[in-house]
Amino acid sequence: MLVITSVEDGTANLVIEALNERHARVVRVDPADIGPDLVFGARLGDHQPQWIGRLRTPGREIALEEVGAVYYRRPTPYTGGFTHLPEGEREFPAVEARYGFGGILRSLHATYVNHPAANARADYKPAQLQMAAQLGLTIPPTLITNDVSQARAFAAEHGPIIYKSFRGAPGGPDGYVAAIWTQRVAEHELDDSVSVTAHLFQKEVPKIADARVTVIGPAVFASRISSPDGALDWRSGDWEKLIYDSIDVPEQVKDALHTYLDHFGLVFGCFDFALEAVTGSGSEAWTFIECNPNGQWGWLPDSSAMADAFADVLLKGRCP
Repeated sequence: MLVITSVEDGTANLVIEALNERHARVVRVDPADIGPDLVFGARLGDHQPQWIGRLRTPGREIALEEVGAVYYRRPTPYTGGFTHLPEGEREFPAVEARYGFGGILRSLHATYVNHPAANARADYKPAQLQMAAQLGLTIPPTLITNDVSQARAFAAEHGPIIYKSFRGAPGGPDGYVAAIWTQRVAEHELDDSVSVTAHLFQKEVPKIADARVTVIGPAVFASRISSPDGALDWRSGDWEKLIYDSIDVPEQVKDALHTYLDHFGLVFGCFDFALEAVTGSGSEAWTFIECNPNGQWGWLPDSSAMADAFADVLLKGRCP
């Protein structure tokens, strides 16, 4: 088993512990360590149709052809391995490492959870929303634009509306990444600055709670998340006061989520839904918000069971 992530990744530790309990051989690698602490060599050709060679860290060594499954989490950016170089000399070796060593890691004859290329394909919100709608899931009326007149017309038609970023703020020199929370936008607040770049606007869902649904292979885990302070985006509220309750996922939604993952070539995904009360029925309507194909889950109440599910998927899917 190859686990590709940073050394500070506590979530990956949960999966590694579950794999260790099953006596699986696990090697943890952060590609940004390339250098004396991460040495590799891979050969192809001479009637050998797949990469063979060895990968060595200070504590482990493994033959690339023996890797049966890869848990791809959150490795340090390749640039992190070259901060000791002058700023103008960092980009070239980082790019070479990404496309050389990273290319090898993407080409192993192994089961990936998830393959980084699949994560990248599934990381675009326009593609997520379109696929969810095609699968029959309810989505909020949505506009993506840089035209202020269209934004104002959308707000007039669907207000109140919200704005959300596509990717969030970039990381700073210190590695700190600022968060951009979902926020309400009034029609009169929309001005010509909208033209600078793409913006995502949606009709605000009058939700009573949120649902986080984590799908790991065939296993589905769902938590109803309530924010006592009524935060529009629960991530921006007081995490210590969030209330988690187990919740059953409607079968129609569950089936759609498995089909969604299959479409993008994913094994795992974290889905966010807004829950809206249905008047007079006592039930809740589920509105798809987004899917993080490489989302966090270690903080959820079912994290131990999720780690076991990851271990099961990796061991079962391991290529011979």
